Amino acid sequence: MAALPRRTRLLVLLLTAGLGGLLFLWRLGSTGLVDETPPLFAASARAMVERGDWLIPHVNGLPRYDKPPLVYWLMGLFYALPGQPRWDPLGTWASSLPSALATIAVMLALADTLLRWPQPPQVLQAHRWRRRPGAGEAPGPGGPGSGAGGLASAGPAGLATSSAASPASVSWRPALTAMTAALAFALSPLILLWGRIPVSDALFTAMVSLTCLAVWRRLADASQPWALPWLLLGLAVLTKGPVAVVLLALTLALFLLLQGDGVLLLRRLRPLPGLLLTALVAMPWYGLALWRDGRAFWDSFIGYHNVQRFTAVVNDHLEPWWYFVPVLLLAALPVTPLLLLGLVRAIGPLRLRRCRGLPLPSAVSTVPPELSLARFAACWLLAVLLFFTAAATKLPSYWLPATPAAALLIALVSQLPWRSEVMGVDADRPFRLAWRLSLVLAAVLALAFALGPVWVPLIFDPEMPTLPAELLASGFLGRAAWLWALAVLLGWLLRARPAPQRLLALQLPLVLFVPAALLPSWALGDRLRGLPVRQMAAAATRLAAPREALAMVGILKPSLHYYSGRVVIYEGIEPEGLVNLADRLRQEDRPGQNPAPPEVIPTALVVIDRTTAAQPFWQGLQPIELSRAGLYRLWRVDRTLLERRAAELRAAGHPLTWTRPRPERY
Repeated sequence: MAALPRRTRLLVLLLTAGLGGLLFLWRLGSTGLVDETPPLFAASARAMVERGDWLIPHVNGLPRYDKPPLVYWLMGLFYALPGQPRWDPLGTWASSLPSALATIAVMLALADTLLRWPQPPQVLQAHRWRRRPGAGEAPGPGGPGSGAGGLASAGPAGLATSSAASPASVSWRPALTAMTAALAFALSPLILLWGRIPVSDALFTAMVSLTCLAVWRRLADASQPWALPWLLLGLAVLTKGPVAVVLLALTLALFLLLQGDGVLLLRRLRPLPGLLLTALVAMPWYGLALWRDGRAFWDSFIGYHNVQRFTAVVNDHLEPWWYFVPVLLLAALPVTPLLLLGLVRAIGPLRLRRCRGLPLPSAVSTVPPELSLARFAACWLLAVLLFFTAAATKLPSYWLPATPAAALLIALVSQLPWRSEVMGVDADRPFRLAWRLSLVLAAVLALAFALGPVWVPLIFDPEMPTLPAELLASGFLGRAAWLWALAVLLGWLLRARPAPQRLLALQLPLVLFVPAALLPSWALGDRLRGLPVRQMAAAATRLAAPREALAMVGILKPSLHYYSGRVVIYEGIEPEGLVNLADRLRQEDRPGQNPAPPEVIPTALVVIDRTTAAQPFWQGLQPIELSRAGLYRLWRVDRTLLERRAAELRAAGHPLTWTRPRPERY
């Protein structure tokens, strides 16, 4: 199939960008930072601008080695814009824009790839594909031998049937398929969340995705620049570390195993000069960071955040080995059945072949490179699944790099016709079943929103005790139910329409669901959970005496540090927290904090939550309550009384713990 005309491609890309803007830019800076991780990223990026140190991020006065600097650099560029505190008072526009723009970039890259290299529906039909005798390798999209003309489907008797699409269908199918792929990615529940928050995951997903798409485009068309994927891979390594190289290597290994096009793969990708180019992009920062901070950088970034996260469980993220199977299923809702069908069809039937004496699985048929996008996407998805399944630490965000591959599989399998009779066999019966199951899942979600009055009162969050009543009174759940019901209705009415209209009909009401129900619900949660912390930060800034320290005990919210602009001493709800606080006020020396005995600085400000304040060891300190918001109180505490209570607790067997080495501190 030939690439679409440039004007058509531009129109589709503009529509895709508009939908991406609605999903990820609309009201981006209207809510505050969501604790716990986003404020750490935002504060680190802002500190780069304030300190003038663009090499190592710092947060709360300490170096932060958890991620390489690319995401901090991009956030910092927006924080450095003139007047940023005035036009972005909550800080979420400057800090979240890299995530939002990266997500939109993936939408555009998915759409552009499918517009330039349309994939015929027959690639994912249940028939076996083989090259036609004498079919040449296509030099590029729309060139000789490209598209459906380069393949033939073999029926049970091995008879070839034409796979050429009619001119009328070619004119619009690739455009709709491109849009459905972009929306299948953007509407993933994981992407809707991580595409709007200031962490590195969305940017890393974008860099891995752009790298993989650039690799496939080079395989499909030798005229594509060979250096581009390796440059992008270098940026991915600057976003989240060497895991990007591992994911690409595993993707290519699986693809080579299925395709068997090893010589073509190596000749076109030029991996040796490519990896050198990747190293030239990424390694200077690693070398400079290691040279300046030495062992601290090596132990934290390399040892803890890369090696230990893969080999051992960190931060109590222990999950079973099958953890990413339900994540895969949930991340594609409501079209999970389409994803599973697309994955099976893209891999195709397998056979065992011997390679140096080892039996290895490979595909029965080899798909021409320009038509292998579905198979490449399947290998991409499986690479993420296999690698992070092997990792000891497991988090939902680790699945994000697989979501663009899942979107491609969903969009490509949705091109299948409602009925396709080949050799008297109804070949697309599984597709009709997958589509109906997808509608059932969407209907279940619509019903769940409609039944909100039944289950919402069961929600209990001590930080948001009024959430159930306010959520029910808002009407947001009713809007969500109507929009999901509309998606089901359109998907059912258009089930037999030419593909992929039915998928787009299902997706468009879900696009409206985001600004109509999801974002208002997010704003409600921010008002109940985030606003009280911001009010505490404002009160502490306004009421603090000169050199008076600020602490937070019990519930720990890094957003207090971000919105107060001050170093905050964080301690937990345990008795050791009070012991540590008294000692840290006297002895801990970090930039922005002035340790001193009570005789020099007699009081300290403490933000404490209601539950922690009720603990017996916090009673009798005679604090002065300066402000309250939500479940938080701002106390001015007499440090002499605080140290006296700390001495009692230490005598009772509660030791100092803040001096013990910890891999993650802020």
